[in-house]
Amino acid sequence: MIHTEPTPNPDSLKFLSENVISSIGTEEFQKKEISKISNPFIKELLSFKGVELVLLSENFLSVKKTKDISWDELKPMVISHLNHYFESSKKPILTKEKFNNLDNKDKNNEVVKKIIEVLDTKIRPAVAKDGGDIKFKSFEDGVVKVELQGSCSGCPSSLMTLKQGVQNLLKHYVKEVKSVEAV
Repeated sequence: MIHTEPTPNPDSLKFLSENVISSIGTEEFQKKEISKISNPFIKELLSFKGVELVLLSENFLSVKKTKDISWDELKPMVISHLNHYFESSKKPILTKEKFNNLDNKDKNNEVVKKIIEVLDTKIRPAVAKDGGDIKFKSFEDGVVKVELQGSCSGCPSSLMTLKQGVQNLLKHYVKEVKSVEAV
């Protein structure tokens, strides 16, 4: 059974499933990169009219749509696509091994480890409730760079969330952090 939840971004909707959607963590896919995507489920979902971005997480999928299509039209198509997949397959949509995108210098950096721990334990669960994700990209000269994904990407309130929420939390827990920026 697929349930939906609204997100703070009116152009994004969260689709929840009792099935595991991704066993490799959260991954985002964009229509503009559809030619690089090999997963048939994701490729087909991105080919739906109006679908701009798809974010897959352990037990939910977020879809960001363009303004020229309504949720009344798109929502049943996404639910049907998910139901069809799980009727024919019991395995998660994403199962391949995930590669670590950190540079070797970052893997051994204690400040970076603290930043990632705060992101993973305090920030990502809250962002996931709204159908999004936040990924660590870099830390240099007191500035943490992150990537907002899923329904957070392009959300009107994402800048406020980034500055008032993420930046304040990271500054509180990691004294070396001076500011947070989105890439």
